[in-house]
Amino acid sequence: MDIVTIVLFVLGLALLIVGAEGLVRGASRMALGLGISPLVVGLTVVAFGTSAPELAVSIQSALSGPNGADVALGNVVGSNIANVLLILGISAAITPLVVQQQLIRLDVPLMIGISVVVFVMALDGTISRIDGLILFAGIIAYTVFAIRQSRQESAEVQEEYRAEFDANRPQSIGDWLKNVAFLIGGLALLVVGSRWMVDGAVSFARVFGVSELVIGLTIVAVGTSLPEIATSIVAALRGERDIAVGNVVGSNIFNLLSVLGLSSVVAPAGISVAPAALNFDMPVMIAVAVACLPIFFTGRLIARWEGWLFLGYYIAYTLYLILAASQHDILPAFSAVMGLFVLPLTAVTLVVLAWRALRAERRVALP
Repeated sequence: MDIVTIVLFVLGLALLIVGAEGLVRGASRMALGLGISPLVVGLTVVAFGTSAPELAVSIQSALSGPNGADVALGNVVGSNIANVLLILGISAAITPLVVQQQLIRLDVPLMIGISVVVFVMALDGTISRIDGLILFAGIIAYTVFAIRQSRQESAEVQEEYRAEFDANRPQSIGDWLKNVAFLIGGLALLVVGSRWMVDGAVSFARVFGVSELVIGLTIVAVGTSLPEIATSIVAALRGERDIAVGNVVGSNIFNLLSVLGLSSVVAPAGISVAPAALNFDMPVMIAVAVACLPIFFTGRLIARWEGWLFLGYYIAYTLYLILAASQHDILPAFSAVMGLFVLPLTAVTLVVLAWRALRAERRVALP
């Protein structure tokens, strides 16, 4: 691999991050200037804007041919896994995340349901253009639902979003022009950055002898998730815990409905689904979404130990992909330990915690 490809890949990633920041800043400020509530802006514009790199990369990949389709699918699936295990893991390890926002607790079952729907669509080996249109219609319905549901949020959650987005600051004509420049500039950087990053990802796959799917699940997925990582970590450090969690859950829903949906629509023959993704990575994505249920509903708290647990699983998942791609001798033993001991033990622990939390809530509810 020549040095130019590496440089362009890194520059492409940098452009994606800067472009997403510009897009989010311009769009969110314009929305606030139009009188849209900070909570709605946080649930839609910001959550969707941080997924802009995934959208740009996946569409560019889908348009680049069969090899790019694997990058597109791997990017979405890998980003959703990274959002929960890596980003929530880091955020909860920094500070326990108390989940007060009603919409988050409604969105978790929705995230699970959409993940299952996408898996069912992929069973025939392709997410077709029709499937993509159905998914994209879902993001429109979800946005309307989020806006309506936001009116029922508590005053504390509303104030958290208002403080984060500085909603009380008046905007001048100069501010509007600046926001438009951020918006247009961000979109332009996303387009250029996605092209360089996709070309580099395909080159990496050929040099290292691994599939484009693995590159999409790892390097591309983490790279395009950097805006979510930055947003959630900063929110956690500031104590804005609902924003930290809501950003992850909202982005996951957006990835499945909009990113994968639009990518399938623009791809000439839809997005082909590799057997490896169907048999392993997509079930992992569903399992990760399901793992959120007991954690989000046990005292509405993501504890530090649960954050470290998520991080440990992300390291194990990434290690498995690397071992499987290289067909390392340790792979069977590693798989046996994870499948026979670690995963069942974790599942039992989460079930017990959920059961104890439900019992505690029932005792409090009794007169």
